[in-house]
Amino acid sequence: MYTPGMAAARPAAARNTQATAAVVLGALGLFTSFAVVGGLFGAAGLVTGAVSLRVSRRVGTGRGRALVGLLLSLAAIAVSVLAAAFIAWYANHTQECYRPDSLHQYVSCVRRDLSRH
Repeated sequence: MYTPGMAAARPAAARNTQATAAVVLGALGLFTSFAVVGGLFGAAGLVTGAVSLRVSRRVGTGRGRALVGLLLSLAAIAVSVLAAAFIAWYANHTQECYRPDSLHQYVSCVRRDLSRH
């Protein structure tokens, strides 16, 4: 029922929830990328961000969030790859130290092995 003082109801603005999801996935990926699993979140964010860019052309909103999601996702993937490379390098250079009798022995073995390289 319409009364003279009521404002006319406006249609709901179009939303781009994929863009928000891309930002969340990208940020989550970046925060967890040091544990290498962030690359998986980053890959999901990359796909979601690409989809949200297409949606933003049609809907007219969410382009900025989609781009931020894409950039965060790319950063998450890059940091995860670097973390995995560092872990592999570290494991390769300290592999003879993995059977220590004590933590002190492990630390001194790692220091010795890493000082040689």
